[in-house]
Amino acid sequence: MYSQTSHPTSLAQTLKVGLLLTAGFLLAPVSAQVSPPSKAEGYTTAFPIDISQVTLNSGRLWDNQARTLSYLKFVDVNRLLYVFRNNHKLSTNGATKNGGWDDPGFPFRSHVQGHFLTAWAQCYATLKDTTCRSQAQAMTAAMVQCQNNNGAAGFSSGYLSGFPESEFTAMEGGTLSNGNVPYYAIHKTLAGLLDVWRNIGDSNARTACLALAGWVDTRTARLSSSQMQSVLNTEFGGMMEVLTDIYFQSGDSKWLTTAGRFYHAAVEDPLANNQDNLNGQHANTNIPKWLGAVRNYKATGNTKYLSIAKNAWNMVVNTHSYAIGGNSQAEHFRPANAIAGYLSTDTCEHCNSYNMLKLTRQLWSIEPTNSAYFDFYERTLYNHIVAAQNPSDSHGHITYFTSLNPGAKRGLGPAWGGGTWSTDYNSFWCCQGTGVEANTKHMDSVYWSDSSSLYVNLFTSSVLNWSARNIQVTQTTTYPISDTTTLTISGSGSFALKIRIPAWTSGASILVNGNSAGVSVNPGSYATISRTWASGDTVKVTLPMKFRTVVANDNGQIGAIAYGPVVLTANNGATTRPTIDLSSLLRTSTTSLTFSGKVNGATTTFVPFYEGQSFAANTYFTLSGTLPSGNTGSTTTTAATTSRAATTAATTSRAATTTGGGSCAALYGQCGGIGWTGPTCCTSSTCKFSNDYYSQCL
Repeated sequence: MYSQTSHPTSLAQTLKVGLLLTAGFLLAPVSAQVSPPSKAEGYTTAFPIDISQVTLNSGRLWDNQARTLSYLKFVDVNRLLYVFRNNHKLSTNGATKNGGWDDPGFPFRSHVQGHFLTAWAQCYATLKDTTCRSQAQAMTAAMVQCQNNNGAAGFSSGYLSGFPESEFTAMEGGTLSNGNVPYYAIHKTLAGLLDVWRNIGDSNARTACLALAGWVDTRTARLSSSQMQSVLNTEFGGMMEVLTDIYFQSGDSKWLTTAGRFYHAAVEDPLANNQDNLNGQHANTNIPKWLGAVRNYKATGNTKYLSIAKNAWNMVVNTHSYAIGGNSQAEHFRPANAIAGYLSTDTCEHCNSYNMLKLTRQLWSIEPTNSAYFDFYERTLYNHIVAAQNPSDSHGHITYFTSLNPGAKRGLGPAWGGGTWSTDYNSFWCCQGTGVEANTKHMDSVYWSDSSSLYVNLFTSSVLNWSARNIQVTQTTTYPISDTTTLTISGSGSFALKIRIPAWTSGASILVNGNSAGVSVNPGSYATISRTWASGDTVKVTLPMKFRTVVANDNGQIGAIAYGPVVLTANNGATTRPTIDLSSLLRTSTTSLTFSGKVNGATTTFVPFYEGQSFAANTYFTLSGTLPSGNTGSTTTTAATTSRAATTAATTSRAATTTGGGSCAALYGQCGGIGWTGPTCCTSSTCKFSNDYYSQCL
């Protein structure tokens, strides 16, 4: 049987949990979920205001949400159910099968449906959209039908997937070789069912979720510790995270035992000791493990789990992230501080940033005085997550990679699925799934609270209905086009209003009802205004924006340009890295974020990176000169706490892999995977395949 001796919760930690519970120190949020959790999160200082109490108004976040909502209401539930029904020996009801990563021949088909369940649940929670509710409920009802037919299909009770249960037997026996990542897909289904249970209150979602979790418990309980660790060498998504969340939701502690089996000692133990062994690791295989660690810390108080999450976050943010906040090249972490040597087409997988932002939220809730968490959140939200959606597509399709090579073109995905932007039915990549999730929850991190305070972490036009205090807050702004936002209070009461002052600003100011608030507004902190509020009170926040450079950690002569929170990109198609004259930079409009500057001696237009989808662009430059006179913006490394070492640039360039396998697609130099019938593309280097269906020509 599986043993948890590799990561025990100490007696002292157990006693600490009990004492805190007795003293009432484990604060519980006031939840507006239809089905609120049975257990409160421990070791948490601040809680997000539930998305059902926050509404977005105009702005780019709202625009992205609207395009995604259109797609979610359009997509055919029967097509999404095809692989489930087919696998569980039920009629597919005449539905057309999907292509891409949900094709009936694709190894981990049925991974994407959980993302859609979550997105539908989020849209219902925040918008009360009944079409989204109906879509989710139709899918969960069919999933229960699939589980009810497991006897006829030859599966164990509770099993639910688009591929046979025998895939798990092969994985446990070390013979799985078709590219499947079975628990990765199971995690997505569990997470989606849980979100429909929480946000819609759907009984079928609860039934299917607990039955599938029970199947996982039974399956893993019979393995020895060494057998389980062997299983964990195959990507398993956020299994520890979702099982811990099921514990919070249900109150049943057995799910914590099941969650603990998904602790991957070989990868996580070094992180607990603050060892950066990330080089060469598949990024999105590992980030969900850290999410599981911090969620489990909140349930158990095991500080080892917290150390893993915090250490990993600091490593990635400070030494493995590009200017836009994204990380990875060809889906893998590269050497610490290796940035300039890896500015290629296949940088910044979307899923990585989606999960890093989830991790950021969890860590900030434990340490809400640390504004660096939401400085990173803002940077990655605007410059990667928002930028990854195609604004000219009414369904808001997503790029898998966000390219940072010279002359980069947005819209790049795996060959199996089209190779460019995602599509309605023929892609269904992991990043398409996280894309529909990310763009239906932009309101989840704007406002937070603790027992005496309201935090404003993001600046976007929105309305908060804070039911716990009977307070409404209307935030009016065109940020980041303008540097000002105004908060208007409706209702009355005494509480502290804590407003994030980003590290990139200087000279910030806050006015309450037209007068100085008289509080500290130091960059990289929270301005705290404590008072008894009355209806009609206004708080005007001004965060001056200036140009600044974000230089590569490994080469101080190469960097990106930012203005306030926004990274800029140049409408310049040069395919070798161009030189920018920093002194030429100029904002050319007060009503939009448009700029000009000299690139290779020619005046060039710059726009926010999140507006750079339609042209060949340059974001990293050889830097020349100094920023304009009077500009007070600072020059920072990609992560401000990391010193740059230009001398390492030569040692961090990519080395061609010598691992062969698979054919290549003539699309962006990507491997096509097993069964690819197109021409090969690797001529001077080889195709690294490794059965993962999304490798690159390196």
